[in-house]
Amino acid sequence: MGYMFILSIIVPAIGRVADIIGRKKLFVAGFVVFTLGSLLCAFSRTGMNLIFFRMIQAIGGALLAANSVPIVTDAFPRKELGMALGINGMIISVGGVVGPILGGLLIPMGWRSIFIINVPIGIIGTIWAVMQLKELEILPAKQKFDWPGTMVFTFGMLALLLFLTFGGLYGWLNTGMFILLVVAAVMLPLFVIIEFQTLEPMLDMRLFKSRALAFAYGSNLLNGIARGAVTFLLIFYFQGIKGVDPIQAALMLTPFVVPQIIVAPICGWLSDKIGSRMLSSIGLLVSATGLVGLMVIKPETSYMELSISMIITGIGSGMFFSPNNKAIMEAVPVEKRGIAGGVRTMMNNVGMVISMAICMAVITSCVTPEAFSGLFTGTQAGSKGIAVKEFISGLRLLFTVSFVISIIAAFISYLRGSQPDWQHDTHPLHI
Repeated sequence: MGYMFILSIIVPAIGRVADIIGRKKLFVAGFVVFTLGSLLCAFSRTGMNLIFFRMIQAIGGALLAANSVPIVTDAFPRKELGMALGINGMIISVGGVVGPILGGLLIPMGWRSIFIINVPIGIIGTIWAVMQLKELEILPAKQKFDWPGTMVFTFGMLALLLFLTFGGLYGWLNTGMFILLVVAAVMLPLFVIIEFQTLEPMLDMRLFKSRALAFAYGSNLLNGIARGAVTFLLIFYFQGIKGVDPIQAALMLTPFVVPQIIVAPICGWLSDKIGSRMLSSIGLLVSATGLVGLMVIKPETSYMELSISMIITGIGSGMFFSPNNKAIMEAVPVEKRGIAGGVRTMMNNVGMVISMAICMAVITSCVTPEAFSGLFTGTQAGSKGIAVKEFISGLRLLFTVSFVISIIAAFISYLRGSQPDWQHDTHPLHI
């Protein structure tokens, strides 16, 4: 969660910095920081060391995540952008398949090996990025960074994420949770006020006058809420109900990812031909269809049945992400692509945190603290300490909530307007 916090909080600011100094510098820096963070993680001596070094690693991850989509957008003409972003999404999905498998193979060598393996990969990535990437866009000179807005946003978002994450564990009415909620309720509206009054804001609120951008972000956030905890819940199910070990449980989620690898570039290419609106909306409906199968999950449900639901949901995700990412990047002018990409990543991550918060609130009510800790850390395999009937009821409820949110997301995605034409707009912020 420390990694997720840092990634979610700083990625918009990094996107803004990229719009000031360029994407390549920050992308290369991301490889360097992530590699250094991985090396530090590998030599951690205590749990707190590991958490802190993971946060350093997250800074590198944020530098990479905020700039990858803008770099691709800069490199391709609009008529090929969907296909390019689809291929980018496909590569990320491949990593999602290879990562757990590689991790499972490395674990017998010790947990430190899963961080050490990142070091040579990071060195190669850094050298490759330095040699191959180029700054393709000329950005406005002498821009200033919005420090007041960034600091207020950071504290406000941190308070919100802490509240959402720990409220389900320690109680929503806990004094500490109440303080965090108050801080978030004050800081985030204050951030909006600051941004409207700042000449060069971190997040230019006028961009949201574009209906296409606002609704693409909205559907991205809701999709994160709907899908964020699905894989997490199934890991719980496989370990706690089916009794499989953590590595096998992770591999059993492959049917989610493989369809995304296949569908993402295809739907990206199609979005170049027919637009993003229908594809992304249908993708969310397909994801919702897959969730219907999970809404009736039972202790004796076969893996084949679950795989069919996961495949359908994965197809829907592949249909949604590439066209939606294209819609976001098309809805902003060149000099705003960094912040647009950063906010896109933040919206997805915040949606996942909200999803996890809903998940924690339900799961902790039917699992003992010892079993919950074992499931969370991957040491529990079996139903000991789990109220199976209540646990399955909780899963069904959560999958039903995900289904409803997916339907709402599809509706919002469909309501987006036409894309602004920045090439012919003399004032890029006047929409």
